[in-house]
Amino acid sequence: MARIVLTDVKCTINGVNLSDHIASVTLNQSNDVVETTAFSSTAAKTRVGGLGDHSVTLEFHQDFASSNVEATINGTPSLVGSLTTIVVSPTSTVSATSPSYTFSALVAEWTPLNGAVGELATASVTWPISGAITKATS
Repeated sequence: MARIVLTDVKCTINGVNLSDHIASVTLNQSNDVVETTAFSSTAAKTRVGGLGDHSVTLEFHQDFASSNVEATINGTPSLVGSLTTIVVSPTSTVSATSPSYTFSALVAEWTPLNGAVGELATASVTWPISGAITKATS
């Protein structure tokens, strides 16, 4: 089985490629666990998967120049408080071995400035995903 070292992740937010300003990305897919245990169950509880509750976590290197991080997330108009389309893939070329994931995320939080003296200005966010995540291989 091949392993991958993330060096060429592509991430577009609202159609803007911010890959060169993102230090890490985590796409989390989870589902509620719904218990279905009935009186006929004798040895253990039974369960089924319920509704999905997905999220994306991004760590940005902040940049206030036009067409970069701040202008994309909190420009005019601001995405804060609204849904936006995000596309993430492990490499810049989408294929069967490097799929893309497309979803709508609620930009529920934004920290325009974070850091201490002498540190890189960053912004770390976790945004909930609204609806399904679509996986593509081409």
